[in-house]
Amino acid sequence: MTGIKKVFTLEDGRQIEIETGKLAKQADGSAVVRMGDTMLIATVCAKKEAGEDVDFLPLSVDYQEKYAASGKFPGGFFKREARPSEYEILISRLVDRALRPLFPSNYHAEVQVQITLISGDQKNPPDALAALAASSALAVSDIPFDGPVSECRVALINGEFCVNPNYEEMEGAELDLIVAATKDNIMMVEGEMKEVSEDTMLEALKVAHNSIKIHCQALSELTEMVGKTEKREYCHEEDDEDVKQKLHDFCYQKCYDLARQGIKSKHQREDGFEQIKQDFLATLDQDYQTEHSVMLNRYFSNTEKEAMRDMVLNERVRLDGRQLEEIRPIWAEVGYLPSPHGSAIFTRGETQSLSTCTLGTKLDEQSVDGAMVEGSNRFILHYNFPGFATGEVKGNKSTSRREIGHGNLAMRALKEVLPSEEDCPYTIRVVSDILESNGSSSMATVCAGCLALMDAGVKIRKPVSGIAMGLIEKNGKWAVLSDILGDEDHLGDMDFKVTGTRDGITACQMDIKCEGLSYDILAQALAQAKRGREHILNIIEETIPAPREDYKPQVPRIVKMQIPKEFIGAIIGPQGKNIQDLQKETSTTIVIDDKGDFGVVDIVSANKEGLDTAVARIKAIITVPEVGEVYDGKVKSIMPYGAFVEFLPNKDGLLHVTEIDWKRIENVEDVLKEGDEIRVKLIGIDSKTGKFKLSHKVLTPKPEGYVEPEHKPFERRSDNNRRGNNEHRNNDHNHSNNTEHTHPMNINRNSDRF
Repeated sequence: MTGIKKVFTLEDGRQIEIETGKLAKQADGSAVVRMGDTMLIATVCAKKEAGEDVDFLPLSVDYQEKYAASGKFPGGFFKREARPSEYEILISRLVDRALRPLFPSNYHAEVQVQITLISGDQKNPPDALAALAASSALAVSDIPFDGPVSECRVALINGEFCVNPNYEEMEGAELDLIVAATKDNIMMVEGEMKEVSEDTMLEALKVAHNSIKIHCQALSELTEMVGKTEKREYCHEEDDEDVKQKLHDFCYQKCYDLARQGIKSKHQREDGFEQIKQDFLATLDQDYQTEHSVMLNRYFSNTEKEAMRDMVLNERVRLDGRQLEEIRPIWAEVGYLPSPHGSAIFTRGETQSLSTCTLGTKLDEQSVDGAMVEGSNRFILHYNFPGFATGEVKGNKSTSRREIGHGNLAMRALKEVLPSEEDCPYTIRVVSDILESNGSSSMATVCAGCLALMDAGVKIRKPVSGIAMGLIEKNGKWAVLSDILGDEDHLGDMDFKVTGTRDGITACQMDIKCEGLSYDILAQALAQAKRGREHILNIIEETIPAPREDYKPQVPRIVKMQIPKEFIGAIIGPQGKNIQDLQKETSTTIVIDDKGDFGVVDIVSANKEGLDTAVARIKAIITVPEVGEVYDGKVKSIMPYGAFVEFLPNKDGLLHVTEIDWKRIENVEDVLKEGDEIRVKLIGIDSKTGKFKLSHKVLTPKPEGYVEPEHKPFERRSDNNRRGNNEHRNNDHNHSNNTEHTHPMNINRNSDRF
């Protein structure tokens, strides 16, 4: 069966195909988007009626990647797709932020959008097509939606902008943005950069928008093709125009005057506005209040919002009394916590982050095993937002999507300034715990995270700061707000977060709630954000001018060694015995990576003596014995004809009875015992067997008039003695020159630690 198809061509000649009417036909809307061999199916379903007393849009967006889409098995015990990964949650958030503002404000029916990767290639990343798939499903449904909308990725590669590049091209990108837009307006921006300028950022937005316009035109034509231009009727809000007007007349000026007072405390402002509402409700019948509480709350919220917006536009001051570009008071402190490897407090107004930095080994890296992407992360940033940060009683449940999104934004802001793995061999984890919040806690996380990294001694290239910008626009009047409050985010038309160094932007996140946002306004917002970032950077540098010269005493030290791969087995030993013993004896952690041309060994310990011992032992293992070199050895076993001495780890040689001393020795056990330490010189290597010949006497002065003593031939020994000697010869043949090489993957396929 063939459904309805819409095929359109991008500016670079590639084609995108949208098909509907073939799969998932019982959903309110469904569509399959294909680009190359990457295919996404999106479905949308909406209830006919809104829930009781619901005054918001209950929209859920879920993005999932099927492992079969790329011919892979899921990991884990159950071998099936389970809870979404952080990557899938981030893509779900991107789509949600693109769609949510375009539903009618009075539409409150529950809506569920599901996007699934069903085929994936290595040329066309699916994340940039997810919003197009979701918008396609809405376009062929009768669900009210003020679209179409779509997303694309734009990257700056070798000085040129590229739309929807493949994975390989993305590796060298200086800028990576995902942009959502309608035909007329940019709705959402999310991305990271390598210190690009504000002008480059604006140009990237224009390139992305031009490409998205092609998507939107195709979606409009698809809606015409399936005959879904008429959307379903709905009535999800009750209205009483007389009461609405009475409330506005009673409350508007009072709200305006309260907003103009410049009250700095969020809770005091909230209490003031609540009192105005209660004063009005007192004029109404109690039964009417109870019956129409949702409607009355909505009317007051709209009036409060209108009054506050008008006050900012007319008076050019903020709710807390600040000027439009003024930053809230900031204080910061590093080293507040004594035990973590690095810590910092960053407080801006009523927003506060307590951040820590922990330095670990390669074993602590985060593994990435997705349907399309595999690898590992050596830099991890986690953001936590407990209820007490806003004075709320809220259960501690699983990590929210918002926490994952804010943490990811801060991570991308800071990762561009981290030192290379060669300069900093640690796995780095930053955790931001938000202790207070009144606007832009993600940007406080960037600042606190930067301070914690510097306090830990991580040699970041440059400090990074972040700021959230807002916008209020009405009837041609507009005001760009620096360092917005939570209320200003709620009542405003834009939430534009920008992070960067003094030399450029490292990450951004923008959500637009109004129509017709011009590039002139965006340009002013970016310029104003730059001045705000520089102000915050001054405070960061006053708190700690540069990263600490050395790590703190509690930080484990890492010595990284590069070794020939043929020695890996010798370090590990049979079934991991050597490396386990070495770690136990020296109180170290040893990690071996054999993925490159050479083996890389990380020796980790907070104990310097143990670290030095482990390094020396490994160096000895990988040392190639040279004739003429002198070694400190240990007697391993005694034979009638001499002693076997371990002069390097796992390397034994024969110290013949005639090479022990210049004088004649009748019985080896008279002069040597097992465990004795003895200095020996390597005097020869058997060309056929590879066995080592050692001497101790050549390291001692030769007596005057020395005459070489005569040595009697050894007497025939009993069968038991012969058997023991033969066994030793066999053992000697096995280990005197050729150490057993055991590849780590043969011991533990899931870990390099033994």
